[in-house]
Amino acid sequence: MVFYFTSNVVQPPVTLFMGLDKYENEDLIKWGWPEDVWFHVDKVSSAHVYLRLETGQTLDDIPSTVLEDACQLVKANSINGNKMNNVDIVYTMWDNLKKTAAMEVGQVSFHRDKEVRKFRVEKRSNEIVNRLNKTKREETVDFRAEREKRDALERADKKRIVREQREQEKEDLKRRQEEAELRSYNSLMKPENMTSNYDAGNDSDEFM
Repeated sequence: MVFYFTSNVVQPPVTLFMGLDKYENEDLIKWGWPEDVWFHVDKVSSAHVYLRLETGQTLDDIPSTVLEDACQLVKANSINGNKMNNVDIVYTMWDNLKKTAAMEVGQVSFHRDKEVRKFRVEKRSNEIVNRLNKTKREETVDFRAEREKRDALERADKKRIVREQREQEKEDLKRRQEEAELRSYNSLMKPENMTSNYDAGNDSDEFM
């Protein structure tokens, strides 16, 4: 079961989501998307909240209002963090999450610490949390199937791009060849490059 929340502080609205428990968090860690941003309360147990960006976007593209919504949602879904003030929320791209066999279920570390950012939440904002909770919905998701579908579409798109590039290269080559042939023809048709029977010493009248 996955919980989805709609953040309507931007247009179009964006979706935040999190797993039901640590076992679903494990699936989200395993089958996340490269476009996913992961949020968690720093050094305190909490839900794993995700924001899915558009292809090509980075952490710098997250609007501050959406960032605030995501961090408030994480804090609200932490038993201890929800009671604390001045809580740091860490967030990073999904592909920076590191999982080893020795780790407990739902536990992660990072490949590159310098790519982990922090957002300070001074206190819980009931206004934000209540607004998000009103949009809450539950869905059963096959994480692996969703990821495989995403990857298949990406592969198909890459093949299309390669195919279009090859077709464009063929068209460019054909155009260059035609231009070269035209230049060659024009060169031959210049008066100084043209000859006649008279120029060759053959006067047609002498053959009569």
